Amino acid sequence: MEGTSLYLPIVVLLMQCSPCSPVTVSTSNHNVEVREFTDAVLSCMFRTEKDQNPRIEWKKKGKGVSFVYYDGHFRGPFEGRASIDGATVTLHRVTQDDAGEYRCEISAPFDSVSLGETNVTLRVLVPPHTPACDIPGSAVTGSKVQLRCRDQQSIPPATYSWYKDNKKITHHANATYVINTHTGVLEFKSVAKEDSGRYSCLASNGIGSPKMCEAKRMTIEDVNISAVVAAVVVICLLVVICSCGGLVLHRNGFFTRHRGRSFWISQRHGAAAHTSSQTLHRADDTSNVNYVPPPQEPQDFKHTQSFML
Repeated sequence: MEGTSLYLPIVVLLMQCSPCSPVTVSTSNHNVEVREFTDAVLSCMFRTEKDQNPRIEWKKKGKGVSFVYYDGHFRGPFEGRASIDGATVTLHRVTQDDAGEYRCEISAPFDSVSLGETNVTLRVLVPPHTPACDIPGSAVTGSKVQLRCRDQQSIPPATYSWYKDNKKITHHANATYVINTHTGVLEFKSVAKEDSGRYSCLASNGIGSPKMCEAKRMTIEDVNISAVVAAVVVICLLVVICSCGGLVLHRNGFFTRHRGRSFWISQRHGAAAHTSSQTLHRADDTSNVNYVPPPQEPQDFKHTQSFML
């Protein structure tokens, strides 16, 4: 008894001096993944040192920080479609707008450490939609052809497989095509006649049912060599004829500015001369009406005669 009474004060002293546990906050799942339009549970558990009624807040990080739950009420887009149990929040019928990083904060003013927090990331999964397929209707043998398939909305991103005449296209060692399952591109390095058929693409991401685009026929046609040769010959003949015609016109001066100007000037001069000639003729006709030649003297006549001789 004396020994026990001796150790009792020491035990009481150690209990008083032992550090108390401050507020702590934790979660059972830091990364939550749910399908679109289902419920998401964001867990948050806490333990306080003294404060039995701490303040609970939920915030969402984005371009800024917005309140989800504050002062006992849900805020903004979460009002009326979320519930809380303790500090654990359940978001109902989540959409892509709800995806992001959330933070649970517990504030206990009477504790030695008054604030604790934990983070939860919500990822909203979206099943595949019907992919958009780009399939050419025709191509020429020996040419390079690409068929494209893409679903922009699926989360996680979809992977793609191609079908020809309802049969899955598989890659093999001697294949003349390449399939990229991540980009959805089916590329033919050199198409042949046997590549003709109805093609379709299937998108899948493990969330929901895969989706396939509507099949479309691609026809591979041979090159018409005779038509190509005939077209080349006709084009060459047209080029030669145009060149010869241009050369002849150039030699005749139709493309020379000087000749055109000289021709214009000569036309003007010719017209002026013609007008002057008509004027002189009219003047002569008018003057001849009243003109009487003077009598000629013998000397003048002789001179004229000798001149004529």
